[in-house]
Amino acid sequence: MKTFLLPTHDLSSVDATISQSERPGHPVKILILYGSLREGSYSKKLALESAEILRSFGAQVRIFDPQGLPIYQSDLDENEKVQELRQLALWSEGMLWCSPELHGNMSGLFKNQIDWIPLSIEAVRPTQGRTLAVMQVNGGSQSFNAVNNMRILGRWMRMFTIPNQSSIPKVHSQFEEGGRLKESAYKDRVVDVLEELYRMTILLRPHVELLTDRYSENKARYEVDTATLSCCA
Repeated sequence: MKTFLLPTHDLSSVDATISQSERPGHPVKILILYGSLREGSYSKKLALESAEILRSFGAQVRIFDPQGLPIYQSDLDENEKVQELRQLALWSEGMLWCSPELHGNMSGLFKNQIDWIPLSIEAVRPTQGRTLAVMQVNGGSQSFNAVNNMRILGRWMRMFTIPNQSSIPKVHSQFEEGGRLKESAYKDRVVDVLEELYRMTILLRPHVELLTDRYSENKARYEVDTATLSCCA
């Protein structure tokens, strides 16, 4: 009987399925946030792994380092780390959020980063219309509490959260000594999530203005313009 060998399927073959017609005029810009400062942090390792995968698809990736970001309080808006985070949010077209699950929720460090990103900065909305993917890592059994709550945050921040997500249980056993994610069904899911994030960002990007043009905001703008004209008449 003749044996047929299937072609190798890896990241290069995934990349090959993203046709030239799908590639944007400039690289997709993705911001990654992670939720732990611990040495050897697995959420950071997953963030770094995800960045490499996204870059293999052609994305431009930036990872925010939360070291030095102060606890949220509105009178620290001019802090250097706060300004860096906000500028990255404005720069991005999509985001990846990755947090450990602590006490059934995302880490305080991760939530603090979101608290520093306002819904608007001088009438510019730094997250509205961006795509979002969510991931979590677990020290024990698999859970979805953190990703589910991050979805709530994404909705509040007016982002388009993709349907797929990743949750890695017993995460200490899923990474090699060099910090790379082992080949497994969990890594396959990570690649699935990142591929979906990349594709959805491409699909939505030309239509973001249309999808985020809202009646209430236009009404408020009209009322302000009308009042201004009346004062000048």
